[in-house]
Amino acid sequence: MRPILMKGHERPLTFLRYNREGDLLFSCAKDHTPNVWFADNGERLGTYRGHNGAVWCCDVSRNSTRLITGSADQSVKLWDVQTGTQLFSFNFESPARSVEFGVGDELAVITTDPFMELTSAIHVKRISKDPNEQTAKSLLEIKGPRGRINRAVWGPLNKTIISVGEDAVVRLWDSETGKLLKESEKETGHRDAITSLSKSADGSHFLTGSLDNSARLWDTRTLTLIKTYATERPVNAVAISPLLDHVVIGGGQDPRKVTMTDRRAGKFEAKFFHKILEEEIGGVKGHFGPINALAFNPDGRSFSSGGEDGYVRLHHFDPDYFHIKV
Repeated sequence: MRPILMKGHERPLTFLRYNREGDLLFSCAKDHTPNVWFADNGERLGTYRGHNGAVWCCDVSRNSTRLITGSADQSVKLWDVQTGTQLFSFNFESPARSVEFGVGDELAVITTDPFMELTSAIHVKRISKDPNEQTAKSLLEIKGPRGRINRAVWGPLNKTIISVGEDAVVRLWDSETGKLLKESEKETGHRDAITSLSKSADGSHFLTGSLDNSARLWDTRTLTLIKTYATERPVNAVAISPLLDHVVIGGGQDPRKVTMTDRRAGKFEAKFFHKILEEEIGGVKGHFGPINALAFNPDGRSFSSGGEDGYVRLHHFDPDYFHIKV
Protein backbone atom coordinates (compact mmCIF):
# COMPACT_ATOMS: atom_id res chain seq x y z
CA MET A 1 0.00 0.00 0.00
CA ARG A 2 2.11 2.89 -1.27
CA PRO A 3 0.62 6.15 -0.01
CA ILE A 4 0.29 9.28 -2.11
CA LEU A 5 1.88 12.17 -0.20
CA MET A 6 0.02 15.45 -0.59
CA LYS A 7 1.93 18.56 0.45
CA GLY A 8 -0.30 21.60 0.29
CA HIS A 9 -0.25 22.88 3.84
CA GLU A 10 2.45 24.81 5.69
CA ARG A 11 1.20 23.83 9.15
CA PRO A 12 -0.25 20.78 10.94
CA LEU A 13 -3.44 19.23 9.55
CA THR A 14 -6.62 19.54 11.62
CA PHE A 15 -9.44 17.90 9.62
CA LEU A 16 -10.22 15.85 6.50
CA ARG A 17 -13.58 15.39 4.75
CA TYR A 18 -14.60 13.53 1.57
CA ASN A 19 -17.60 14.57 -0.47
CA ARG A 20 -20.50 12.13 -0.87
CA GLU A 21 -19.25 10.63 -4.14
CA GLY A 22 -15.73 10.23 -2.75
CA ASP A 23 -14.00 11.92 -5.70
CA LEU A 24 -12.99 15.06 -3.74
CA LEU A 25 -11.08 15.38 -0.48
CA PHE A 26 -11.13 18.61 1.56
CA SER A 27 -8.33 19.32 4.03
CA CYS A 28 -8.08 21.89 6.84
CA ALA A 29 -4.93 22.96 8.68
CA LYS A 30 -3.54 25.57 11.01
CA ASP A 31 -2.30 27.59 8.00
CA HIS A 32 -5.60 29.48 7.33
CA THR A 33 -6.19 27.94 3.86
CA PRO A 34 -8.44 24.88 3.29
CA ASN A 35 -7.55 22.83 0.19
CA VAL A 36 -9.49 20.54 -2.14
CA TRP A 37 -7.85 17.54 -3.86
CA PHE A 38 -8.76 14.82 -6.33
CA ALA A 39 -9.26 11.79 -4.08
CA ASP A 40 -7.97 9.24 -6.59
CA ASN A 41 -4.54 10.69 -7.46
CA GLY A 42 -3.97 13.37 -4.81
CA GLU A 43 -3.77 16.24 -7.29
CA ARG A 44 -4.61 19.60 -5.73
CA LEU A 45 -7.61 21.28 -7.34
CA GLY A 46 -7.69 24.54 -5.43
CA THR A 47 -7.65 26.53 -2.21
CA TYR A 48 -10.13 28.66 -0.28
CA ARG A 49 -8.55 31.95 0.75
CA GLY A 50 -10.15 34.26 3.31
CA HIS A 51 -9.57 32.97 6.85
CA ASN A 52 -7.05 34.67 9.15
CA GLY A 53 -6.59 31.85 11.65
CA ALA A 54 -6.25 28.10 11.97
CA VAL A 55 -9.13 26.28 10.24
CA TRP A 56 -10.38 23.57 12.59
CA CYS A 57 -13.17 21.88 10.68
CA CYS A 58 -15.09 21.73 7.41
CA ASP A 59 -18.04 20.03 5.75
CA VAL A 60 -19.25 19.80 2.16
CA SER A 61 -22.86 19.80 0.99
CA ARG A 62 -24.46 16.64 -0.41
CA ASN A 63 -24.27 17.90 -4.01
CA SER A 64 -20.67 19.15 -3.51
CA THR A 65 -21.50 22.77 -4.37
CA ARG A 66 -20.99 24.37 -0.93
CA LEU A 67 -18.19 24.13 1.59
CA ILE A 68 -18.47 25.35 5.19
CA THR A 69 -15.35 26.01 7.32
CA GLY A 70 -14.86 26.96 10.97
CA SER A 71 -11.81 28.88 12.09
CA ALA A 72 -9.93 30.31 15.07
CA ASP A 73 -10.44 33.76 13.48
CA GLN A 74 -13.95 33.70 15.05
CA SER A 75 -15.73 33.11 11.76
CA VAL A 76 -17.50 30.33 9.88
CA LYS A 77 -17.44 30.81 6.12
CA LEU A 78 -19.56 29.42 3.29
CA TRP A 79 -17.76 28.86 -0.03
CA ASP A 80 -18.65 27.96 -3.59
CA VAL A 81 -16.74 24.67 -3.98
CA GLN A 82 -16.09 25.08 -7.71
CA THR A 83 -14.93 28.72 -7.86
CA GLY A 84 -13.50 29.17 -4.37
CA THR A 85 -15.65 32.29 -3.92
CA GLN A 86 -16.62 33.18 -0.36
CA LEU A 87 -20.43 33.34 -0.24
CA PHE A 88 -21.02 34.34 3.39
CA SER A 89 -19.27 34.73 6.73
CA PHE A 90 -20.90 34.02 10.09
CA ASN A 91 -18.99 36.03 12.68
CA PHE A 92 -18.79 35.08 16.36
CA GLU A 93 -17.19 36.47 19.49
CA SER A 94 -15.01 33.41 20.01
CA PRO A 95 -13.18 30.85 17.82
CA ALA A 96 -15.37 28.43 15.81
CA ARG A 97 -14.32 24.83 16.40
CA SER A 98 -16.74 22.48 14.65
CA VAL A 99 -19.15 22.70 11.68
CA GLU A 100 -21.53 20.26 9.99
CA PHE A 101 -24.35 20.49 7.47
CA GLY A 102 -27.62 18.81 8.43
CA VAL A 103 -29.46 16.34 6.20
CA GLY A 104 -30.77 18.39 3.26
CA ASP A 105 -28.05 21.05 3.69
CA GLU A 106 -30.58 23.63 4.94
CA LEU A 107 -29.16 23.69 8.47
CA ALA A 108 -25.66 23.85 9.93
CA VAL A 109 -24.51 23.14 13.48
CA ILE A 110 -21.54 25.22 14.66
CA THR A 111 -19.67 25.15 17.97
CA THR A 112 -17.72 28.04 19.45
CA ASP A 113 -14.96 27.86 22.06
CA PRO A 114 -14.95 29.35 25.57
CA PHE A 115 -13.25 32.74 25.26
CA MET A 116 -12.73 35.49 27.83
CA GLU A 117 -16.05 35.56 29.73
CA LEU A 118 -17.96 33.46 27.18
CA THR A 119 -18.75 29.76 27.66
CA SER A 120 -18.64 27.24 24.84
CA ALA A 121 -21.80 27.21 22.72
CA ILE A 122 -23.64 25.25 20.03
CA HIS A 123 -25.32 27.34 17.30
CA VAL A 124 -27.82 26.19 14.68
CA LYS A 125 -27.97 28.32 11.51
CA ARG A 126 -30.29 28.15 8.53
CA ILE A 127 -28.41 27.88 5.22
CA SER A 128 -30.20 29.64 2.33
CA LYS A 129 -30.11 28.22 -1.18
CA ASP A 130 -29.53 31.76 -2.47
CA PRO A 131 -26.38 33.29 -0.89
CA ASN A 132 -27.91 36.78 -1.27
CA GLU A 133 -30.67 35.81 1.16
CA GLN A 134 -28.30 34.32 3.77
CA THR A 135 -28.58 35.82 7.24
CA ALA A 136 -26.39 35.43 10.32
CA LYS A 137 -29.35 34.79 12.63
CA SER A 138 -29.18 31.68 14.85
CA LEU A 139 -32.23 29.40 15.02
CA LEU A 140 -30.92 28.02 18.30
CA GLU A 141 -28.06 28.70 20.67
CA ILE A 142 -27.18 26.21 23.39
CA LYS A 143 -24.83 27.49 26.06
CA GLY A 144 -22.38 24.66 26.41
CA PRO A 145 -20.92 22.77 29.33
CA ARG A 146 -17.65 23.75 30.98
CA GLY A 147 -14.57 23.50 28.81
CA ARG A 148 -14.37 23.34 25.05
CA ILE A 149 -16.75 21.43 22.78
CA ASN A 150 -14.46 19.73 20.26
CA ARG A 151 -17.14 18.36 17.96
CA ALA A 152 -20.90 18.55 17.44
CA VAL A 153 -22.79 16.57 14.78
CA TRP A 154 -26.39 15.98 13.75
CA GLY A 155 -28.33 12.93 14.89
CA PRO A 156 -30.83 11.13 12.61
CA LEU A 157 -33.10 13.43 10.56
CA ASN A 158 -31.60 16.54 12.22
CA LYS A 159 -33.78 15.92 15.29
CA THR A 160 -30.86 15.78 17.71
CA ILE A 161 -27.32 17.12 18.10
CA ILE A 162 -24.50 15.06 19.62
CA SER A 163 -21.66 16.98 21.28
CA VAL A 164 -18.33 15.91 22.82
CA GLY A 165 -15.48 17.85 24.36
CA GLU A 166 -12.98 18.48 27.10
CA ASP A 167 -15.18 17.30 29.98
CA ALA A 168 -15.20 13.73 28.52
CA VAL A 169 -19.02 13.53 28.42
CA VAL A 170 -21.07 12.66 25.31
CA ARG A 171 -24.31 14.68 25.22
CA LEU A 172 -27.49 14.40 23.18
CA TRP A 173 -29.52 17.61 22.65
CA ASP A 174 -32.93 18.32 21.14
CA SER A 175 -32.13 20.41 18.05
CA GLU A 176 -35.38 22.39 18.21
CA THR A 177 -35.61 23.28 21.89
CA GLY A 178 -31.96 22.95 22.94
CA LYS A 179 -33.00 20.67 25.80
CA LEU A 180 -30.41 18.19 27.08
CA LEU A 181 -31.87 14.72 26.41
CA LYS A 182 -29.11 12.42 27.58
CA GLU A 183 -25.52 12.21 28.82
CA SER A 184 -23.08 9.32 28.66
CA GLU A 185 -22.63 7.53 31.97
CA LYS A 186 -19.53 8.30 33.99
CA GLU A 187 -18.82 4.58 34.64
CA THR A 188 -18.75 3.58 30.96
CA GLY A 189 -17.61 6.85 29.39
CA HIS A 190 -14.24 8.35 28.58
CA ARG A 191 -11.84 9.34 31.38
CA ASP A 192 -10.23 12.28 29.58
CA ALA A 193 -11.03 14.92 26.94
CA ILE A 194 -12.81 13.62 23.83
CA THR A 195 -10.90 14.86 20.79
CA SER A 196 -12.86 13.50 17.85
CA LEU A 197 -16.14 12.01 16.69
CA SER A 198 -17.04 10.11 13.51
CA LYS A 199 -20.47 8.82 12.49
CA SER A 200 -21.18 5.52 10.72
CA ALA A 201 -22.43 5.70 7.12
CA ASP A 202 -26.04 5.03 8.18
CA GLY A 203 -25.84 7.30 11.25
CA SER A 204 -26.96 4.55 13.66
CA HIS A 205 -23.74 4.63 15.70
CA PHE A 206 -20.67 6.81 16.12
CA LEU A 207 -17.08 6.53 17.28
CA THR A 208 -15.28 8.86 19.71
CA GLY A 209 -11.55 9.20 20.33
CA SER A 210 -10.07 10.48 23.57
CA LEU A 211 -6.85 11.46 25.31
CA ASP A 212 -7.54 8.53 27.67
CA ASN A 213 -5.89 6.21 25.07
CA SER A 214 -9.15 4.72 23.83
CA ALA A 215 -11.86 4.99 21.19
CA ARG A 216 -15.46 4.06 21.95
CA LEU A 217 -18.44 3.10 19.81
CA TRP A 218 -21.88 4.44 20.84
CA ASP A 219 -25.50 3.99 19.82
CA THR A 220 -26.70 7.29 18.33
CA ARG A 221 -30.21 7.25 19.83
CA THR A 222 -29.56 5.89 23.31
CA LEU A 223 -25.88 6.78 23.90
CA THR A 224 -25.34 3.16 24.96
CA LEU A 225 -21.68 2.18 24.88
CA ILE A 226 -21.28 -0.66 22.34
CA LYS A 227 -17.53 -1.28 22.02
CA THR A 228 -14.18 0.00 23.35
CA TYR A 229 -10.87 0.00 21.45
CA ALA A 230 -7.86 0.38 23.72
CA THR A 231 -4.50 1.68 22.52
CA GLU A 232 -1.34 2.78 24.30
CA ARG A 233 -1.36 6.45 23.32
CA PRO A 234 -3.82 9.36 23.14
CA VAL A 235 -6.31 9.28 20.26
CA ASN A 236 -6.69 12.46 18.17
CA ALA A 237 -8.70 11.11 15.22
CA VAL A 238 -11.10 8.26 14.43
CA ALA A 239 -13.02 6.96 11.38
CA ILE A 240 -15.44 4.10 10.65
CA SER A 241 -15.18 2.06 7.44
CA PRO A 242 -18.37 2.30 5.34
CA LEU A 243 -17.59 -1.08 3.73
CA LEU A 244 -16.11 -3.49 6.28
CA ASP A 245 -16.44 -3.95 10.04
CA HIS A 246 -13.29 -1.90 10.61
CA VAL A 247 -12.46 1.28 12.50
CA VAL A 248 -9.24 3.27 12.22
CA ILE A 249 -7.71 5.22 15.09
CA GLY A 250 -4.85 7.73 14.96
CA GLY A 251 -3.03 9.95 17.38
CA GLY A 252 0.26 10.00 19.21
CA GLN A 253 -0.23 12.65 21.82
CA ASP A 254 -1.53 16.14 22.37
CA PRO A 255 0.08 18.17 19.54
CA ARG A 256 1.07 20.88 22.05
CA LYS A 257 3.24 18.40 23.93
CA VAL A 258 5.26 17.13 20.99
CA THR A 259 8.99 17.72 21.35
CA MET A 260 11.77 16.90 18.94
CA THR A 261 13.08 14.22 21.29
CA ASP A 262 9.77 12.40 21.22
CA ARG A 263 9.60 11.65 17.52
CA ARG A 264 10.18 7.95 17.88
CA ALA A 265 9.57 6.19 14.60
CA GLY A 266 6.46 4.07 14.44
CA LYS A 267 4.72 5.80 17.30
CA PHE A 268 2.46 7.66 14.93
CA GLU A 269 0.63 4.97 13.02
CA ALA A 270 -3.01 4.66 12.04
CA LYS A 271 -4.26 1.52 13.80
CA PHE A 272 -7.05 -0.64 12.40
CA PHE A 273 -9.40 -2.50 14.73
CA HIS A 274 -12.17 -5.00 14.04
CA LYS A 275 -15.35 -3.12 14.90
CA ILE A 276 -17.15 -6.10 16.44
CA LEU A 277 -14.29 -8.10 17.98
CA GLU A 278 -12.39 -5.03 19.27
CA GLU A 279 -9.11 -6.63 18.15
CA GLU A 280 -6.28 -4.75 16.45
CA ILE A 281 -5.85 -6.07 12.90
CA GLY A 282 -3.09 -3.86 11.51
CA GLY A 283 -1.44 -0.47 11.29
CA VAL A 284 -0.22 2.00 8.71
CA LYS A 285 2.94 3.94 9.51
CA GLY A 286 4.32 7.00 7.81
CA HIS A 287 3.64 10.27 9.59
CA PHE A 288 6.48 12.10 11.39
CA GLY A 289 4.26 13.27 14.19
CA PRO A 290 0.83 12.70 15.73
CA ILE A 291 -2.09 11.98 13.39
CA ASN A 292 -4.71 14.73 13.79
CA ALA A 293 -7.22 13.77 11.08
CA LEU A 294 -8.58 10.59 9.50
CA ALA A 295 -11.28 9.93 6.90
CA PHE A 296 -12.52 6.93 4.93
CA ASN A 297 -13.54 7.35 1.32
CA PRO A 298 -17.32 6.67 1.11
CA ASP A 299 -16.59 3.63 -1.10
CA GLY A 300 -14.43 2.13 1.67
CA ARG A 301 -11.56 1.38 -0.74
CA SER A 302 -9.18 4.11 0.43
CA PHE A 303 -8.55 6.33 3.42
CA SER A 304 -6.56 9.47 4.15
CA SER A 305 -4.69 10.71 7.20
CA GLY A 306 -3.42 14.17 8.12
CA GLY A 307 -0.62 14.77 10.58
CA GLU A 308 1.23 17.26 12.69
CA ASP A 309 3.92 17.06 9.97
CA GLY A 310 1.73 19.02 7.52
CA TYR A 311 1.23 16.10 5.09
CA VAL A 312 -1.94 14.42 3.90
CA ARG A 313 -1.30 10.76 3.13
CA LEU A 314 -3.75 9.06 0.77
CA HIS A 315 -3.84 5.26 0.98
CA HIS A 316 -5.59 3.03 -1.56
CA PHE A 317 -6.08 -0.41 -0.02
CA ASP A 318 -4.40 -3.47 -1.53
CA PRO A 319 -6.70 -6.37 -2.50
CA ASP A 320 -5.36 -8.29 0.56
CA TYR A 321 -7.00 -5.77 2.88
CA PHE A 322 -10.47 -6.93 1.86
CA HIS A 323 -9.68 -10.53 2.87
CA ILE A 324 -8.15 -10.00 6.31
CA LYS A 325 -9.03 -12.97 8.51
CA VAL A 326 -9.45 -12.22 12.21
